[in-house]
Formats: sequence, structure tokens, C-alpha cells
Amino acid sequence: QRLGPGGGRALLGAVLLCVCCRAAAERVRYTIPEELGRGSLVGPLARDLGLSAQELPARKLRVASAGKKQLKYFTVNEENGNLYVNERLDREEMCGDSASCSVSFEALVHNPLNVFRVEVAIEDVNDNAPRFLKDNIHFEIIESTPPGARFAVGVAEDMDVGSNSLQGYELEANGYFAVEVKESQDGSKFAELVLRRALDRERENSLRLLLTALDGGDPPRSGTAQLWIDVTDANDNPPVFAQEQYRVSLREDTPPGLMVLNVSASDADAGTNAHITYGFGKMPSKLLHKFVVDAESGTITLKKALDFEDTRGYTLLVEATDAGGLVAHCKVEVEVLDVNDNAPEITILSLSNPVPEDAPVGTVVALLNVEDPDSGENGQVSCELSGEAPLSIVASSGGSYKVVTTGALDREQASEQRVTVVARDGGRPALWSRTELVLEVSDVNDNAPVFEEAAYSAYVAENNLAGALVLRVQARDADAGANGRVSYWLAGGSAGAAGAAPLVSVEARSGALYAQRSFDYEQCREFAVEVRAQDGGTPARSSTATVRVFVLDRNDNAPRVLWPATGPGESPGAAPTPFEVVPRSAEAGYLVAKVVAVDADAGRNAWLSYELVQASEPALFRVGLHSGEVRTARAVSERDAAKQRLVAVVKDHGQPALSATATLHVVLAESLQEALPELSDRDGVSEITSDLNLILVVSLCLVSLLFVSTAIFVFFLKWRRSRSPPIFITSDKELYSTLGSKAPYNYCSSTLPLPYSYEVCLASESGQKDFTFLRPGTAALPA
Repeated sequence: QRLGPGGGRALLGAVLLCVCCRAAAERVRYTIPEELGRGSLVGPLARDLGLSAQELPARKLRVASAGKKQLKYFTVNEENGNLYVNERLDREEMCGDSASCSVSFEALVHNPLNVFRVEVAIEDVNDNAPRFLKDNIHFEIIESTPPGARFAVGVAEDMDVGSNSLQGYELEANGYFAVEVKESQDGSKFAELVLRRALDRERENSLRLLLTALDGGDPPRSGTAQLWIDVTDANDNPPVFAQEQYRVSLREDTPPGLMVLNVSASDADAGTNAHITYGFGKMPSKLLHKFVVDAESGTITLKKALDFEDTRGYTLLVEATDAGGLVAHCKVEVEVLDVNDNAPEITILSLSNPVPEDAPVGTVVALLNVEDPDSGENGQVSCELSGEAPLSIVASSGGSYKVVTTGALDREQASEQRVTVVARDGGRPALWSRTELVLEVSDVNDNAPVFEEAAYSAYVAENNLAGALVLRVQARDADAGANGRVSYWLAGGSAGAAGAAPLVSVEARSGALYAQRSFDYEQCREFAVEVRAQDGGTPARSSTATVRVFVLDRNDNAPRVLWPATGPGESPGAAPTPFEVVPRSAEAGYLVAKVVAVDADAGRNAWLSYELVQASEPALFRVGLHSGEVRTARAVSERDAAKQRLVAVVKDHGQPALSATATLHVVLAESLQEALPELSDRDGVSEITSDLNLILVVSLCLVSLLFVSTAIFVFFLKWRRSRSPPIFITSDKELYSTLGSKAPYNYCSSTLPLPYSYEVCLASESGQKDFTFLRPGTAALPA
């Protein structure tokens, strides 16, 4: 049939409209909290629909819906294509106490025409506090009520859902009652007052208690009610229900007005005390709106239609009260039967838990079975996984599915893998369900222990106790169980510290290093050991760390006097005591001798100071505090005794300080020949000379006399030139080298024995002159 120009355009328009209508409708979903104000942004609708800003004027994006109620909540900005709130959203007003709440509408675009499904989910916020139906709740309880009796207080209402809804009750502390929280089949929580101790009306005829209902919000909200409890006189027999609990099943399409159940109670009393009336206990208002009970007959009747998706069951609290005020309670459990609107049900048939982290790709970790009791398209189910775990789901036969690995697992990065299995049926709208799979990843020993530090340093003072803690090392292993259980061992010591390994030991479990024996700074100042950390895996993995132990000095060595040597009167069997000859012409400042001492310690513990503690003439001599030089404090006079005995003490600077003494014998004489008669009276000299041959003594005296004469002559010449006091001190170590073995051993005319010279040395720990020491001269005298 031939069509005219107008008919052709109409046909073309119909074809385009058909194509547009057949285009698959896309779904856009947003989630926002309730109570958002007018103008709040919901989402970039145009961008989510794939529309650019340049296309908006031509495409004419707008929202549409079958009902005007949905359209009043949202509006689309024509300039930027964003979806905004047009009216304040109140989830409780929009969806009541439904667990989920959403608003659905269509978004239309033109040129070409297309329709998109938009769904906005409204999330609950804790904007409602629990509220009791009555601010004051009155009870009349007879005094003969036995402990353990329960009284239904009722349910507080909270319009919020989920964790923001009512969670529990608290009762003001008292000596008679406690509150217990019960949960009915529909999930609501109601309170029961439990009598803990018998009442006595004569002692206390009424109680006033505060009952608080709490929700689970953050911060939580609460509501209170005042409990007024009047204690009445005894009515011996309370009503008794034929059953404590009744059960009845109703289809969700049961029409209102149908009788549900008839409850019955009896009272053994007579007269007015046996007259029973029935009523509901304290329950949420939604239950009171659903059911009604006849006060005289106890017949319970359905008042409003049921909804299985809203509530799967109800718990009714029925009270039977006699004329004396005694109350009995029973529960009526009303089960709501579903009518062909079931979502898919996911069943986990098998779950491999835990899964080793080295499991190969393609390992089956779970078997699932998905069933939907509906029929046709409503019972055809498809499954998918949501989550970032390296897992995928593969369909099998008979409604079974396998969950397999698609990548490598690493327990150290994620000790468990969580995915959600989502099953959707083919209904319109589709029903779906989900279940979460939690797979624990078991450990494999693929990590070696790692020390917190590659090298440790420890400082231990010498003279420590054997077994003292030196240091605690710590190594961590990222593995778990035995694979991550670390033990410690000594791997060896440093090459420069012979025998260093036996100095310390390590505790295998804690990594604590203990000293095996007392350390001596003077023998070993530092040493190093290697500690190996090994896990308990098979095969075991290990790593090492170096521990360097520095021994700190303590003042455990007293100074040792090198000069003057100990005489026979001071130490049995020692060499003869030397003496110094000081001319009577010596002036103040004349160098008599030098006390030389050393200390084996270091630092301040080796800094030495000298002090003169005893002298025959205390005012005649003085000793240098740091040099140890003994000099005359004044000129020698004729009244001074020829023999002088000086005792000097040498102290170090340790805490506490240690000391030693040095005894110096001085003879005041102009020459050695003059000093010999004085020495003949000394016990020490007589003991020495008694052991010598007379000829050797005479020879030594002649040689000494010659030496002294030469020294006096030289001294006299220098004195004539300089007019200064003679000082017999020199730093030239070759001065005495020409004397050879002719000089006597048991005395000296200078400040030190002939075969020795001295110099000042600097300690490594200080920039000060710490101590002096002797070193051999160029020509040593025989002993």
C-alpha cells in the first residue's frame, strides 16, 4: 500500500519510538542519609547517565514517575544535570519501620528518547529517641508475690531501625526488682520486671523506680518512664492460664476481623477475687494496632492486615487480672506464613578453611547451592561475587556453584579473604540475597626473621656479676605459628676478640644476652658476637645480627708506686731502700726526688694526685699535686736532722678513690762521704752492708766519692755563673750512661735511680697529664 508524505513521517516516528522504548532501561542508584535539607546534592545524574554538559539543553533531562509522591522529594538542575533534594527526607515518615527504604523514579531524556531507572536509598540516622507509651506506669503487686515473679513492663518505641533502634533497658538500682530484656520473634525487645526479694507492705507500701530505654546509636539516645509500684494485701490465688504459651499460624493474606485465638485463665479463689478480665500487657503500639482482645472472653481478633515481609511473627503478652489485683501472664506466638514472594536462598555446602597461601590458581575453596522456592522466571537464579579478593564463582550442575582462586594468596598481606555471594532471581522486580564468605589464609614459612637492628651496641661496667643481663635483641617474623616462633643462638664472635663467644650466652626464647663471667676492662675492652635468629618452620629460616659489647672501666685498681722502690722495712725480702742526698746548702724549690706511680684503670680512674702525709720536718718538704715532684719548701738549715723520712700518698680520682703510699728517705749532707756516717746508724743500711763484702763496700765508697766530688765541682761552677740554686734534674737520658756499673744501687745523689729517666705521658681519655711512668735509660745498672 502506498503511503503519502504525511503517512511516511508518522510511520517513521512510530518506528523510532518503538526502538527507543525497547532500549534496555539502565539503573542508577544513590544512597543518602535521611534528614537532608532542601537543595542537598544527591548525585551527578547527568554524568552517571553518560550525558555531557553540552548535551543537556538538547536532551532535556527531567524526572518522571507513576506517582507524584516520589517526584516531590527530588528535582534535577537543568544547567548541570545534578540531582538535588527538593523536600526534607524523613525515613520514618516515608517507610515506617521497614528495614530498608528507597525511592524509585524514572529519568527521561529526549533526542533520542530514553528512560532510565533511578533509585535513591534512604539510610537511617539516629534522630529518634526511645519513647514509652506512658510516662508513668503503675503496678499493683500483692505482698505475697513470691520472688522470681515476672511483670511485663512493655516495649518502648523507637522509630529508627538497625543499630539505631531500641537495644535494651536499665532499671534504677533497688533492693526488690530487676529488669530483664526479652526479644520477641519479630525482633522487638521488651522488658520484664523480675521480683528478686519478697515484698512487705507493712515495711514499704510503694516503690518509685526509673526505667530507662536505650538505643544503639552513636551517641545513644534514651527515654525514661516512671514505675509506680503499689504493694497490696495478699490475694492468695492469682489467675492461672490454661497454657503459658500459645502458638498460632496465620497466612499473610488473612483478612482483618478474623478470630485468631481464644485464651483462657482460671482462679481458684471465690467471689470477686475469681472474676477475671483479659487485656494486653505492655507492648509496642504496632502490636496494639494489629490485634484486639475481648476483656471478658479472652478472644483475640486480627485488626489489621499482616505483611510477611514486614514482620514474620508477633509475640502478644496477654494479662489475666482478678478482682484482687493479681495478674497472670501468657504469651501468644503468632507466626505469619509467607505467600510466594521468596528471595533466593544460598547454602554453603563445603568451605575449605583455612586455605594455604601457596595454593595454586584454580583451587576450589567453596561449594555453594542456591535455591529459590518460587517457580518460573522468579525461580531462575544467577550468582556473582562482590569484593576485591582473588576469587571467582563458576556455575556447576543442579544449582551448585564453585568458588575458585584466580590469583596468588599472601597471608602476610591479608590473613583472610572476604567476598559476598549475591544471588538474584529473574522476577520483576528481582529478589536477591547475599551471604559472606570468609576464608582464612594459612601460613607457609616464606619469611625469615628480621632483627630490629642490624647491629646492636651494649655497655657493661666491668666487675659485673656472672649472669647479669647485657642486652636484649629482638627479631620479628611475619609468619604465624611455629613458622613465626623465633629462637636465638650464638653464631660466633669477632676475629679480634679471642675467646669472645664464651663471654656471653643468649636465651633461646627471649633473645636476652647474659654475661657468662665477670668482665675485666684491663684485659678486654670490647668484643663482638653474632646472634642468629631462627624460626620454627620446616625448613627453618634464619638471619644474624652483630652485637658489640663495650666494657666500661671501674676504679678497681689502686695506684702502683714505681719509685721509690719498697725498702726492707716495708716489705720482707724486698730490695734495699734507696735514699736521696740533699745538700744542706739547698734552697727552697730544690728537687729532691720524684714519686712515680701508675694506675691500670682509665680516664678519671687513672688520674693521679700526690700528697705528703708524713714527714720528719713537715715544713721542709712539699710534693707537687699532679707531678709527684718532692721539693724543699724552704732552705735547709743546720738545725734540721740529717735523716729525714717522707711518706707520700698517691690517690686516683675514682669513686671511691683508691690510694697507695711511697716512703722516701732523705739524707741532708754536702757530700756522699759526709752522708755515709749518717747512713751507718740506719737499720736498713746495716742490714744491706752486713751482706756485702767489706772490699766491695770500700770500692763502692771510693767510686761514689769520686762521682760526688765531680758533681759538686760542676755544681759549684754553675752556681758561680748563674747565682741560682743548684738543681740536679735533667731530661737528658744520656747523663748517666757513662757511669756504667760503678754507681751504687742502694742510693742516688739525684732525683731518680741512675738507670731510669722519666717523662710525662698523656692518657687517651683526657687532655690532662694523668700519670707518669718509668722507661729504661740508655745504660741500665745491674741488680
